[in-house]
Amino acid sequence: MSATTELGRALHAWRDRTTPAEVGLPGDGRRRAPGLRREELALLAGLSVDYLVRLEQGRSTHPSPQVLAALARALRLATAEREHLFVLAGQPVPGPGQVSAHVPAGVQRVLDRLAGTPLSVYDAAWNLITWNPLWAALFGDPPAPGGFARNAVWWSFVEPPAGYPQAVSRGEGDRAAFVSDLRAASARYPQDAGPAALIDELRYRSGDFAALWDSGAVGVHAPLTKTVRHADIGELTLDCDILAALGTDLRIMVFSVAEGSGTAERLRLLEVIGARTLTDQDPALPARRT
Repeated sequence: MSATTELGRALHAWRDRTTPAEVGLPGDGRRRAPGLRREELALLAGLSVDYLVRLEQGRSTHPSPQVLAALARALRLATAEREHLFVLAGQPVPGPGQVSAHVPAGVQRVLDRLAGTPLSVYDAAWNLITWNPLWAALFGDPPAPGGFARNAVWWSFVEPPAGYPQAVSRGEGDRAAFVSDLRAASARYPQDAGPAALIDELRYRSGDFAALWDSGAVGVHAPLTKTVRHADIGELTLDCDILAALGTDLRIMVFSVAEGSGTAERLRLLEVIGARTLTDQDPALPARRT
């Protein structure tokens, strides 16, 4: 039996055991089986339904580490199961010397319960790992993977995604904290070429980054208030906090508002608009990741 067929069998079995409620999706009461539909897993993992079908049927080989990490998060796999998924796909199991994109199942379950709060999750080098639908409704879907297009430090110093520069105000203290984080990541993961390549390119492309890096600037992420100007619902003022999960390098960026404020009302409206957009999405297209 081929490894690809084993991979497909494992993905199907994990999908069958995962209920919609476990991943924050509503159950519609019309299911022939309690597990996730392919369309739902594709949505959660940010894959097209066709690609997921090919994986399960053994017609697609060698999914990338990024795809495997997204599937592991979407299926809420335990650490041992995640490692087994990489082995079945013929990919090296991410080791301790590499920046990890793993979101533990327990952390993911907590994030699922914050559906009414825009949030995004980053690794030690500030690469975007995952986000929820309300974050996408607020800022728009992130750029396609590749290069540094999904790196928050890159957004801050070089090239934000479309819509992001006007949406979020940033301060110099925030930038110094980004530089400190990259310095720590490069020191902690010297065998990982990713942080070093990012730092080299940032130094080349941004004089501001190079100056902060060369000065040895040290910063910490303090709570911030940010203003977002949304094309459909107007201006929102949100508190931005960066949370950490003990035992991981994850950075969880959370946007919250005071109850009873005008922004709270607009955010609830945005949640409804975002839900409708998600419901109307063509299942044949690549889905938004959560």
